[in-house]
Amino acid sequence: MNTKYSVRNLDCANCAEKIERHLNKLPVVHEASINFATLTLHIDTDDIEAVRREIKRIEPEVELAPASGNQDSRASAGKQDFSPIRELATIAVALVLFVVHLLLQERLHQTPWHYAEYLVTLTAYFLAGWNVLAGAFRTIKKGQLFDENVLMTIATGGAFGIHALSEAVGVMIFYKIGEFLQNLAVTRSRRSIRSLLEVRPDSATLKTSQGLERVAPEKVSPGDFIFVKAGEKIPLDGIVEDGTAQVNTSALTGESVPATVRPGDVVLAGEININSPLTIRVTKAFAESSIAKILDLVENATAKKAKTEKFITRFARYYTPVVVFLALGVALLPPLLVTGQTFGTWIYRALVILVISCPCALVVSIPLGYFGGIGGASKKGLLVKGSNFMDALSAVDMVVFDKTGTLTKGTFRVKEVVSRNDFSNQDVLSFAALAETHSTHPIARSIIEAAAKLPKADDSIVEHKEVSGLGVVARTSRHKILAGNDVFMHKHAVEHSTCDIEGTVVHVAVDTTYAGYITIGDELKDDAREAVSRLREAGVQKIGMLTGDNESAAQGISETLGLDFYHARLLPEDKIRVFESIEAERSGRGRIVFVGDGINDAPVLARADIGIAMGALGSDAAIETADVVLMTDHPSMVAQAIRISKKTRSIVWQNIVLALSVKVVFITFGAFGLAGMWEAVFADMGTALVAILNATRALRTKAD
Repeated sequence: MNTKYSVRNLDCANCAEKIERHLNKLPVVHEASINFATLTLHIDTDDIEAVRREIKRIEPEVELAPASGNQDSRASAGKQDFSPIRELATIAVALVLFVVHLLLQERLHQTPWHYAEYLVTLTAYFLAGWNVLAGAFRTIKKGQLFDENVLMTIATGGAFGIHALSEAVGVMIFYKIGEFLQNLAVTRSRRSIRSLLEVRPDSATLKTSQGLERVAPEKVSPGDFIFVKAGEKIPLDGIVEDGTAQVNTSALTGESVPATVRPGDVVLAGEININSPLTIRVTKAFAESSIAKILDLVENATAKKAKTEKFITRFARYYTPVVVFLALGVALLPPLLVTGQTFGTWIYRALVILVISCPCALVVSIPLGYFGGIGGASKKGLLVKGSNFMDALSAVDMVVFDKTGTLTKGTFRVKEVVSRNDFSNQDVLSFAALAETHSTHPIARSIIEAAAKLPKADDSIVEHKEVSGLGVVARTSRHKILAGNDVFMHKHAVEHSTCDIEGTVVHVAVDTTYAGYITIGDELKDDAREAVSRLREAGVQKIGMLTGDNESAAQGISETLGLDFYHARLLPEDKIRVFESIEAERSGRGRIVFVGDGINDAPVLARADIGIAMGALGSDAAIETADVVLMTDHPSMVAQAIRISKKTRSIVWQNIVLALSVKVVFITFGAFGLAGMWEAVFADMGTALVAILNATRALRTKAD
């Protein structure tokens, strides 16, 4: 079972990567993933105590704490925020001592008191670099040598050794300033990320026999009644029992237009009651509520890492040792092989290379970029289950839609009744309604609703059998009634002359005699055409549709929307077969998306490269099966999801190219003596800071 823990006292992205790597090697750990952006560990293990011991061995100061809820994680994360005032004070004192050294270094060096020069510089050095030196000591003690703390210690210690005191101290202070700015950027990013999760209701007003009582949402049970004042968040999913109000659903759906709710309407946790008190009967425990599932998805999304993240993690592990050996070669080979070259000059150049070799810009900014993209998407009502799916969305070249409830509204109405063989229109509608009495299908409900004003038939159902995707067989005390599609009529050998009729059609037969048919209307969604055009603009090459409707109805919708292909007359079990054939026939390396309602289409959602559940707010099947959940009924949001993923991936690759380019350039400059330690630290910490700030743009990603 995958469990989440809050990670405390973890202030280093490389340390997070190291812990994750070691935990995944333990026999008792099936999978472990550390999210440095939110300071959480997701782990599937048989022995958590063995995990704690391993963490203590690797990083003794790091601790695990249970993450029992979003509020707990916010609190624990808040405690770990570094203190800017304390850090600034340390930097200020070190800077003052450094300035004193710069102003008096000649005098101190040339007098009997030249040891005072070391006293001043070493004090400044230890103030600025204490954390670095302590980290290097811990790393070496564990028998590891390739760590940014070790590299900085060797580089600055070497500078002291060749009497480059100003550079040794200056580099450490500059590194400290860079770390301060980096920590500040990461902390602000974490706060922005945590603000996405502030939609969690903190309390509920429970109606009891003694009156109103303020309790935690977790203490309210299904069937209880809660009271929600104007301006308060609705704390749990439920049904309005009393009151009419407007509710703001933007925290769940990203839509700013308020919705009006009345008695009998469903409301969801996280929505805000705008203008009038409501009494709500709770239908789900808080852990099963929509907002709890959303929060869990957003917080846990980065546990599923993208290939880019995994590649950079592996790259960073090998990159640092390679640079260390490169620096060693720079320090030793030229003086040994080239006449006139001194060890002092080339050791200094090697130290410059060591300073710039830290891969922090990559290790910190890339996970932060993905988390920002996922968090930014959630604010728009798009729930992406992992960084891997965010990456996959950016490579989509084919989208296949289900029809009913996805491209169409799924609100069926009887449009026309046509009778045959001496049956009247009223007979056809009455027999169809009688046959559909026990069915819950939307088409059946529309027929029953249309027949509600007709005189009730003096007959009753004695046997009822529903054949999925085809129709219904019903026996009454007088008749055998068949109600279903054209295939159903042929299957039961019912003679009828009209087969291809545009739209959704229910044929009716009574005692094997064809009685007529009913056409059912289902309108296209308002943004269905916009959805297709936006997908084209987003670079999707082929767009298709799968439907159980007849050929005529499917062709009409396909032509109206400008789809590239469609498959009609599909039973639920046919959809997965047809989808697999579409996958097999297509060319190219792009990803294929299937968009469905998340319940009837679960097998295809699971089979697709990316399954997107459409308008499935609160649907357990959708959240369990789909890779992306859209919180509204708008198919145009599919294109929005693709655009956000492309923007996020673009930011991630900008950081990769920036970090590697700067390091290659400055390592080259350092090797040829064109860059000193000052430039090296600027390149290292400056690049990390720019990359982190760039990664935070993903939180503000816009679709258009």
